Amino acid sequence: MKFILTGSGTSQGVPVIGCKCQVCQSADPRDKRLRTSGVLQSERTTLVFDTGPDFRQQMLRAGITRLDAVVFTHEHQDHVAGLDDVRPFFFRQGEDLPIYALPRVQKRLRLAYDYAFEKNPYHGVPRFQISDIGEMPFQVGDIELLPIPLLHGKLPVLGFRADDFAYLTDTNFIPDSSKEKLHGLKFLVLDALHHNKHYSHFTLEEALEVVEELQPEQTYFIHMSHLMGNHEQVEAHLPTGVSLGFDGLELLW
Repeated sequence: MKFILTGSGTSQGVPVIGCKCQVCQSADPRDKRLRTSGVLQSERTTLVFDTGPDFRQQMLRAGITRLDAVVFTHEHQDHVAGLDDVRPFFFRQGEDLPIYALPRVQKRLRLAYDYAFEKNPYHGVPRFQISDIGEMPFQVGDIELLPIPLLHGKLPVLGFRADDFAYLTDTNFIPDSSKEKLHGLKFLVLDALHHNKHYSHFTLEEALEVVEELQPEQTYFIHMSHLMGNHEQVEAHLPTGVSLGFDGLELLW
């Protein structure tokens, strides 16, 4: 199995023209963070977690030539705004693209992309096959995903576990029932926004407390704001087995 971290940042972390902060001025490519998203691949299946505003650029950069499904964690704009850019995959593959999402997220997608869900759509729009996600494991090709319920502030969202890998973005609370599903991990990819208290994201310190409790073999932090600081400087102070994620990071297991 392979995971590609196609984006490790948030809208507050994307370089801005004229910004003088250390991250935006950094020459380190690890500090150039697109909006958080990731690709999970087996020998036969390729899926993506979320389609943010940078989706097209991310797929081109990662060299993704086939997409078997989109799996959504939640409906916030920085995680759904690139859905229309699945068109090349839809045209090339010649079949409706499977989407897996909570019913609430489906409602948001149908509203934002109503033209793709019409009975007689305009020629050329992408078409989707939508499936509900609950709390039970589900199959995408030959990849089995276990939903991990989380809270993003007051909003219920989902993380996912596949084998010994877990992807938990946009969260500041993991219920005990979900923590029970996160033991024995080889890789944990976890939200850590920056150093200051936030109403819907883990801070770096809070994320480190989660790592201490779950004890994965290796953790990578994601959804980082520019307020997190430079990759090299922050990572130098992290404990063994914990790193900052970066765009293009690849994990194999």
